[in-house]
Amino acid sequence: MTQLGGYTRNVRDALAHLNAADPASPDTFYRSNLPRIGLIDSAGDSGHPALATGVMTSVPVYLRAGDVITSISARSGATAAGTPTNYWFALYSSAATPALLAQTADQTSTAWAANTVKTVALATPVTITETGIYWVGITVVATAVPSLIGSIAMTPVVTGERNLSQSSGSSLTATAPATIATVTAKPFVPRVVLT
Repeated sequence: MTQLGGYTRNVRDALAHLNAADPASPDTFYRSNLPRIGLIDSAGDSGHPALATGVMTSVPVYLRAGDVITSISARSGATAAGTPTNYWFALYSSAATPALLAQTADQTSTAWAANTVKTVALATPVTITETGIYWVGITVVATAVPSLIGSIAMTPVVTGERNLSQSSGSSLTATAPATIATVTAKPFVPRVVLT
């Protein structure tokens, strides 16, 4: 067996198309849970909503020791936030029960228009001390939550598979929960970007 397993061609060639989606400078720092290709708008699939009002959706993101996370971004789809009263992003640890590391300020009634990237700074930057899988949470409280851009994924089948998207909590408002607990797997995976 080779380092690349059964793959017999040059892996750099197989991944070359990803160069087109990367930032122009190789020094630009960002982390994301999904690539920028093959994404859809959750508004187009009513059976797989991205968000529910007052409920946190969280997705796993691989982070490396030394990464400094200062802000979180997500992109709305064709549906804007309708009369929002609270919304925020949060970063959670890699623990078995993920603990809150930092939250953005509550955006209260600030508009989140359709087809718009929303980037919000964390209240305090987080320096990652251990490489692993961390979690990004998104909560919106509104009469109509925005649709998000992301992907559909199968919920876990094999014991031990990680959720690629999950919901937790209820009646959340301005403050992120201290931990992510009592989760339900979701098929819609919003794309998040950490900078």
